[in-house]
Amino acid sequence: MDLSLMRFKHLLQLRQSAEGAAIYDPIRKKWLVLQPEEMVRQLAVLYLLEEKRYNKNRIKVEKSLRVNTLFKRCDVLVYDPDMRPFLLVECKAPQVKISDATFRQLAAYNLPLRVPYLLAVNGIAAYCCRMDYETESWTLQDSIPDYPV
Repeated sequence: MDLSLMRFKHLLQLRQSAEGAAIYDPIRKKWLVLQPEEMVRQLAVLYLLEEKRYNKNRIKVEKSLRVNTLFKRCDVLVYDPDMRPFLLVECKAPQVKISDATFRQLAAYNLPLRVPYLLAVNGIAAYCCRMDYETESWTLQDSIPDYPV
């Protein structure tokens, strides 16, 4: 699916300093080094906020997770109104193709969470799937789910 993330570019806060280019993360409320993956992450967050009307207070960026014995950080984790994990997002730089390895990474991050939806996005392509834990299967979705009410 094409999320047309670049239409949100005008909402990004960017700055140039002696240290280099930076982008503002409105969720963590801090400036970060502008890297391609960070640009995609911030555009994806803007999509969720502006297009899908997700609750800003229910979005965590670079959330720490314990996966078996390892500590990992997922790109974006969205909680539903009851603070249950709802959507797990993995962002890649535009030049990185979304592949089976991307979904294996998402699946590993999802082990402790068991979210209903997984999203992989690189700024060009996006794939969202709905998880079915009873049948241990997933279904590719045509769109990102609306925020639950």
